[in-house]
Amino acid sequence: MTETEDRWFSADEICQHLGVSKDTVYKWIDKHDMPAHRMGRLWKFKVSQVDAWIEAGGADEKSGTNDKY
Repeated sequence: MTETEDRWFSADEICQHLGVSKDTVYKWIDKHDMPAHRMGRLWKFKVSQVDAWIEAGGADEKSGTNDKY
């Protein structure tokens, strides 16, 4: 495991890593159980956990929540 994968990433850093907005990340935390850890008022992320979640289809728009009306 590299030093980058072992450290905690901020919301801004995970957004940059994934190429998505903060709104998207917060929606994924709330509705899709994205792996994230709350430290006070801040959310922190392990890149290895987030990448595994993405690869497992965690960000897919699937049953249960659909934001389209």
